[in-house]
Amino acid sequence: MQETDSKHFTIRKAEKADVPVILDFINKLAEYERLSHEVVATRADLERYLFGDEKVAEVLIGYEEELPVGFALFFHNFSTFLGKPGIYLEDLFVLEEHRSKGYGTKLLASLAALAMERNCGRMEWAVLDWNEPSIEFYKSLGARMMDEWIVNRVTGESLRELAGKY
Repeated sequence: MQETDSKHFTIRKAEKADVPVILDFINKLAEYERLSHEVVATRADLERYLFGDEKVAEVLIGYEEELPVGFALFFHNFSTFLGKPGIYLEDLFVLEEHRSKGYGTKLLASLAALAMERNCGRMEWAVLDWNEPSIEFYKSLGARMMDEWIVNRVTGESLRELAGKY
């Protein structure tokens, strides 16, 4: 993937030294989504799963000049129907004071270009149902809301109990 440059905005793949910036973005996103109480991620976790031997996800960081202003955290999934990998966007966030400058679009476009480069069949992500600004933003880019699908999640004690049934 090539770096994107538009006037004073650039996008690059995150490196291990960016972990504090990534964690800061995660905390700011959680605050925006009213989910700060759910953040338990640590620098060690991010180093392990984003840059270590157990790497399972990647991050793009958007910069205005030298200032990190947004990020996209993603990983590969697989579509059995398409028979191809896809990209799942776990988080997209642009600092509030830097919104409406096209940076979110550029981050998504950069991720779409990466999906094409990697021969992915699609990109997917979730959005909170109350987040109308994001929903409208995604629709403006051609995203289709998948209302017929319900996200399922098992965590914590429920995850342990389910694993115990094995």
